[in-house]
Amino acid sequence: MDAEPPPLILGEQTGAIIHEFCIVYNELGGGFPEFVYRRALAPALRGAGLAVSEEVPLPVWFRGNRIVTFRVDLVVGDRVLIEVKALPEVDKFQQAQVLHYLKASDLEVGLLLNFGRRPEFRRVIYENTRKRRPPPEDFQSSI
Repeated sequence: MDAEPPPLILGEQTGAIIHEFCIVYNELGGGFPEFVYRRALAPALRGAGLAVSEEVPLPVWFRGNRIVTFRVDLVVGDRVLIEVKALPEVDKFQQAQVLHYLKASDLEVGLLLNFGRRPEFRRVIYENTRKRRPPPEDFQSSI
């Protein structure tokens, strides 16, 4: 007897996001810069009833120090990180970028959406139980 596979983490939300991604791709096609697709995707997701934040600041920590804050393209429902690309095709570097964003945040699910020659998406998971949290900002090392 075959066991049912476990449900995807945030499967319903990511399914709705991927659906809207395909609709935006079909309407605009390929060839625009990334920011055009990000700006088109945000209202499409909102129109589908999803809460969307654009260019969300995300701090990066190193040895207890905030060393930089960068911006994530989109975050849906404070649960799913979205990185938008417009490349001929995605490779391991872009997937690693999403993985590092997840490692640096409290988010566990990321989508890499590529508006390239053909629509491509990658789903990336990094559960919070695997993350090393930086010490509090008032942490003082005794070393």
